[in-house]
Amino acid sequence: MALLTRHWDRRGSGGLAFTEIGFGSAPLGNLYRAIPDATADAILAAAWEGGVRYFDTAPLYGLGLAETRLNRFLRGRPRDSYVLSTKVGRLLRACRPDARDGFGKWFEVPARKEQYDYSHDGVLRSLEASLERLGVDRIDILYAHDLDVFNHRSQQALDGRLAEFMGGGYRALVRLRDEGTIGAFGAGINEWQPCQWLAERGDFDLFLLAGRYTLLEQEALATFLPLCQRRGIGIVIGGPYNSGILATGARPGAFYNYDPAPQAVLDRVGRIEAHCRAHGVRLVEAAFQFPLRHPAVVSVIPGGQGTEEMAANLAAAGATIPPALWAALKAEGLMRPDAPVE
Repeated sequence: MALLTRHWDRRGSGGLAFTEIGFGSAPLGNLYRAIPDATADAILAAAWEGGVRYFDTAPLYGLGLAETRLNRFLRGRPRDSYVLSTKVGRLLRACRPDARDGFGKWFEVPARKEQYDYSHDGVLRSLEASLERLGVDRIDILYAHDLDVFNHRSQQALDGRLAEFMGGGYRALVRLRDEGTIGAFGAGINEWQPCQWLAERGDFDLFLLAGRYTLLEQEALATFLPLCQRRGIGIVIGGPYNSGILATGARPGAFYNYDPAPQAVLDRVGRIEAHCRAHGVRLVEAAFQFPLRHPAVVSVIPGGQGTEEMAANLAAAGATIPPALWAALKAEGLMRPDAPVE
C-alpha cells in the first residue's frame, strides 16, 4: 500500500518526506497494559506493510522500552527509507524495580526514574542515550518533550522549565541542526499556547501538537496555526482522537484527555457522530482526516495497541470524506467556520 506523503523543507536543505499517517510508539512502551514483543513486532510490521514511514518515539514511552523495540524492528532497514523522531527533556536513571516511575501507566518496563532536564548538556545526554537505545546513527527530528502545564502542574513551574530550555537546551538543538547531526527540531507538547510562546521566541522547525487540533478542538486556529503557516513550521498531530472518544464515539466510559469524558464532551461528540452517520462516514475516519486539511499539517500519528487498531488507522487514512459533512458540521456550530476542509 502506498500512502500519500507530504514533503516539508522549511530551510531549503532537502527537507523530510512524511507519510500522512505516522506511527506513535507510546503503546509500544506498554502504555496501560503490557503487550508481548511478538505483538509489538506485528503492529510495526502492519504499519510498515501499510506504507507508514514516519515513526515517533520518546525516552518516556515505557521508560526506554519503545525505543528499544523500534531498534529491533528498524534494524537492517535502509536508514533513508523512513523518518524518525524522538524527544529530549527527560533523562532516565536506573533504580530499584520497586522505585521506578510510571506504576499504573507503564507495565513490565525497565526499572528507571525520569528526571526532567532541559539544559544544554541534558539535551546532549538524552540524544546520546536515545541513539544507543534506537541503534541508529542519526535522528531526523528532536522534539523538546512536554513543556506544558499538564506535565509541570502550574504556569510558574512551566515558566521555569521554558527558561531553562531556551537558555540551554534550545542552543544545543540549534547547534545540532546546524552541524547536521539532526535534520530538524521542535517541541512535542499537549497544549498549543506553549508552542506559540516558543515559536515567537525561537527558530523552530516542527511542533508535535497532541490533542489540541482535532475534530473536537480547534482553538489553535486563532493564532498559533496561522503563525506556523506564515513561517513554514510543520505540524505533526498527535492524539487525533482526543485519547479515545473520537475513535470509540460517545459511549459510556469513553475517554477524553486520558480521563472519562465529561457529559458536555459526550454530548458534543454525539452530535458530531450523528452527522457522520448521516453522510455515511465513520467518526474515526472524519477525526483522522480533519487535521490533514490544514496546510501546515504534515502527518497525523494515532496510537495503536494491536494490529486491528493499526488496520483501522490505515483505513481511516484512506477514507474519502464528502465535503457536505464538513459543511454540515460548520452549519451546526460543531466546527470553527475558519477550519480548512479542502
